[in-house]
Amino acid sequence: MSVTLKELRISKGLNQAQCAEYLGMSTRNYQNYENDAAKANTARYHAIYQKLESYGQSVVSVSLPSQTTEFHTNVVTGAGLQALANSVAKYGKRDCFSALQKFMNGSYDGKICILYGLRRTGKTTLLFQMLSELPIEKTAYIKVQTIDDMSRLTKDLKALFELGYRYVFIDEITLLSDFIDTAAVLSDVFSMMGMKIVVSGTDSLGFAMANRDELYDRSVTIHTSFIPFREYARLLNIRSVDSYIEYGGTLKMENMSFDDPDAAFDEVAFRDDESTRKYIDTAISRNIQHTLKNDHYGEYFNQLRELYEKGELTNVINRIVQHMNHRFVLRVVEDEFKSHDFGSAKELLLHDLPAERATVLYDVNEKQILERLKAIIEVKEKSETTVPITQEHIDKVKKYLLMLDLIVNCPERYESGKQAEHIVFSQPGMRYAIAKALVYSLMQDAYFASISEADKAYITGKILDDVKGRMLEDIVLLEVRKTAPSTMEAFKFKFDAGGEFDMVIYDKAGQNCRIYEIKHSTEVNEKQTLHLRDAEKCQIVENRFGPISGKFVLYRGKDTFAEGVQYLNVENFLCGLK
Repeated sequence: MSVTLKELRISKGLNQAQCAEYLGMSTRNYQNYENDAAKANTARYHAIYQKLESYGQSVVSVSLPSQTTEFHTNVVTGAGLQALANSVAKYGKRDCFSALQKFMNGSYDGKICILYGLRRTGKTTLLFQMLSELPIEKTAYIKVQTIDDMSRLTKDLKALFELGYRYVFIDEITLLSDFIDTAAVLSDVFSMMGMKIVVSGTDSLGFAMANRDELYDRSVTIHTSFIPFREYARLLNIRSVDSYIEYGGTLKMENMSFDDPDAAFDEVAFRDDESTRKYIDTAISRNIQHTLKNDHYGEYFNQLRELYEKGELTNVINRIVQHMNHRFVLRVVEDEFKSHDFGSAKELLLHDLPAERATVLYDVNEKQILERLKAIIEVKEKSETTVPITQEHIDKVKKYLLMLDLIVNCPERYESGKQAEHIVFSQPGMRYAIAKALVYSLMQDAYFASISEADKAYITGKILDDVKGRMLEDIVLLEVRKTAPSTMEAFKFKFDAGGEFDMVIYDKAGQNCRIYEIKHSTEVNEKQTLHLRDAEKCQIVENRFGPISGKFVLYRGKDTFAEGVQYLNVENFLCGLK
């Protein structure tokens, strides 16, 4: 680049606001790139620079070694491609990178590869990492913009094919308004001609719908949304389940980033309630809204169209996500108050508490705490929208959240034989941020006005520790279910008389099972094995699932053995799942 970004902008006769509008970004964000010299070597800077170079031209020109070709979309080849690959060279590779390699090296005529997932889960990084493994003279990268359509894209693909390009990566393809209805041309024409095409984007729902219609049986899909603990620990070099509970779900944290080296702290997805809501709005709500807007046949819109036309759809989706997590916190608090095994929540709060605090906390009324918590939830949720939300709305949005892999149903099993829905969020950081904000709101309620800030902090810490404990159970169950072979099943098992095993792993082939308790603790405690040592409960499970081959407690301490129970470090356990 012979001139700076600022000099290029001035040469185009644009002020900063006009330039930002053309680039499709905020003025403040553009100013950061223009004024910060440290950003000059980033992939995002190169992309901004290249697009600005095309301002005032009818097409984007790309120089090739022996000829010049005019393209209708933003095509990157040659040295520009190498710069993109270099920008991610320092990052580790996600587990799904091997699936991308398999597609690029295999025989998949008539099929394209769809790389999709929620924001900040490593999609673009995966594309750039793949660039470095392919012959640069046969590879092209296309960054789709909102002004593009499938007609312009197919013209460029035809031109690239004639120039000898055989590997094409198309990023943000769901920005094409006609993608859902025309996607089959990529597989039916260009893939059959011998092109390896990988498409990616944040509009996960759009890909899911296209895969059911236009691309049915014409694609290989790689989904990035779910980031298990083992990948989080390896890629960010943070082997801590607490960190995963608080921030897990994206590959961004304070002072570290996998997907975007330019990410600022204010972009950390689950830093606080505001940043979490922003992530839900942009990565999830608008994801759904954009897809439904581009559903030209109206097949998927139905019950949500009225909300969209009133401009309320984003708020409603956000409210439903918040509602599911608020109810999770409420259940955690209620369960502690009703606990028969570990005493009341008050006793938990008073455990090891200095005597001077105990007097104040004995006056706390558990029933009133629950009522205040319910009232706070009701006020928070009513303020979100101006239209009533029906069960139809909830069911439809829930269906889309399942398609996005944001939520997963891990059914609970009961002694009676019935099964019940148990929804787990695949992005724990989102759930924890919402839970934390709700608990802090509770502590600011007038009911707690007479309690000191130190006591409020103590109560808050205890409740959030319980939240982390319940979330750890969900994390382990979800990850075991995702990695278990077809001959094994993992589930929570509940007894009619009360109590549960946090996880049972049933080996259908061997006709035996293993039983687990999952604790957010670093200490060995005999109360942790109460159910595991209950002969009647163990007999009930053995009658259903065969002999118990092992009893385990997963916790944050060291591996050990006590009273017939194997204690395993939960972080090592999760990292060992493949």
